[in-house]
Amino acid sequence: MSVEAAMVESLDYRLSPLPVRGDLIAAQKRAWARLAAPGEWWSGAVRIAIAEETRAAERCGFCRERKAALSPYAVTGAHETVTDLPEVLVEVIHRIRTDPGRLTRRFYEEALAGGLSDAEYVETVGVMATVIAIDSFCDAMGLPRHSLPAPVAGEPRQRRPAGAKEGLAWVPTVAPEDLTDAEAGMYDGLSAVNIHRALSLVPAEVVGFFDMDSVHYLPDGQLRDYGTEYRALTHAQTEFLAGRVSVINRCVY
Repeated sequence: MSVEAAMVESLDYRLSPLPVRGDLIAAQKRAWARLAAPGEWWSGAVRIAIAEETRAAERCGFCRERKAALSPYAVTGAHETVTDLPEVLVEVIHRIRTDPGRLTRRFYEEALAGGLSDAEYVETVGVMATVIAIDSFCDAMGLPRHSLPAPVAGEPRQRRPAGAKEGLAWVPTVAPEDLTDAEAGMYDGLSAVNIHRALSLVPAEVVGFFDMDSVHYLPDGQLRDYGTEYRALTHAQTEFLAGRVSVINRCVY
């Protein structure tokens, strides 16, 4: 079975108790295809392993113990893993997945000292965000999570934006005025505010994530068009839910 066929089968919502919009299904299929393909810094196989480890983190006893502790550094132990990813990468995945509200610059710098590059860190976050978004959709619908696609063979492209600069966040980011021809189109349809720049060290993750986000949430151009309601939920209802989820996740943004 081809990767495309496997994705179609795994993203079938015919048994859903509620109708699912066609544009949602199409966006999720694009996201699943992107997940399996080689990225800028990780192969398709590593990207799928990151996705597997993202799911495994929710069942990790060490993560639960550390989450309950006054400080994540007050507990020692080992993660319950399902892949052979390097220990530093497993630590990044599990911490981000289970205790994002207490991430610090120390955590990020320790990841770099452990051998991850800043761009590998960013691509890891992009992969995780994609998986978590679609898994959360399935959870909310009361449906089983989709099977992960088979990885696509190939080598990472290893392209770093020439205009990436430090200062906005822990990781370097790319401002609109620093785009080169290689990143042209990264912010198309976006206002390039901080949240859009967060993954910009790996431009494909910006394009891919917001391709999915615009369908599950709202396109950037509709977000502040308060005179028109584009979804079954109003702007106010959508933002109420977003605010509540942010509080639960301790999202400082």
